[in-house]
Amino acid sequence: MANLSFDEAVELGARGLRQAGASEAMAESTARALVLAQAQGMDSHGLSRVAQYATHLRNGRADGAAVAAVARRKGAALLIDAHQGLAFPACDLAVRKGVAVARQLGVCFAGVTNSHHAGVLVDHLRPAAAAGLVGLGFANSPAAMPAAGGRHPVFGTNPVAAMFPRRGADALMIDLSLSEVARGKVMVAAREGRPIPLGWALDAQGQPTTDPHAALEGSMLPIGAASSPKGSMLALVVELLVVALTGTRFGFEASSFFVDEGNAPRLGQAFILIDPAALAGSDAYFERMETVVAEMLADDGVRLAGARRLALERKARTEGLEIPAALLAQLEDLSSPR
Repeated sequence: MANLSFDEAVELGARGLRQAGASEAMAESTARALVLAQAQGMDSHGLSRVAQYATHLRNGRADGAAVAAVARRKGAALLIDAHQGLAFPACDLAVRKGVAVARQLGVCFAGVTNSHHAGVLVDHLRPAAAAGLVGLGFANSPAAMPAAGGRHPVFGTNPVAAMFPRRGADALMIDLSLSEVARGKVMVAAREGRPIPLGWALDAQGQPTTDPHAALEGSMLPIGAASSPKGSMLALVVELLVVALTGTRFGFEASSFFVDEGNAPRLGQAFILIDPAALAGSDAYFERMETVVAEMLADDGVRLAGARRLALERKARTEGLEIPAALLAQLEDLSSPR
């Protein structure tokens, strides 16, 4: 294992992305988001993604020269066009502009079109919580889950995120994908030669499987799939929010993130930002927040949403990030001049 400071890790990741064709701004925004994920213990969304993004940049699946911009604005609705670049600058712009609109009008729906992999979705909402706003986030991804009763992948694992600020305490951070487990866990099992539990995935014939390789050729199961279609319905809601309203691609129209060749995914993200002052008022909001937190903490063993991630992040910012030697070598190779 190697130890890197937060800033050293950001610079190393950014160099690798710049070498692959990303602009300075895109490389910096993306690397900072990946290091933040790494610091929170989210290795599957951390610095290991630099190689994937670099390959997509080199193969034309993402445009490193793209500059995200406001494409349309009407009232409290805002559309950001990522222009087929990496998602992070576009999401940054959507939330930053969305915070300003929500402060003015009380609420904002900020959609992102023609985008790429959104990373850890809840982290995009941090500026909203810092401004005292409630933030909701949605994203679609390449198809990995069937519709209710179906066999072939139609919906992505489509993460949903929420961030609720508190007064004088860490915001509550909620982030989950709508598959029974993250696809990354199946990939790890395949790499390590381990079976997966029944209920995680189907094979290409739509049959339940414990073989991770068959699962990767088939589809992930939505949350609650064993007992109801609720997870699939939620995935459909997210798909429609971030595609039908932004005019971008459905998950089944996008090539997998986990292949080098393929189309520019042109996926969507959406952020809803709400000013509590526009409704019951900030004082009422914060009082209600602390009431529910206190009730939750009345039971031993309750951990507030996001608490573990934030504790790991603080430790990493103070003590540095522990990076596997193989990952460090890969990042150094990617950052070397070609």
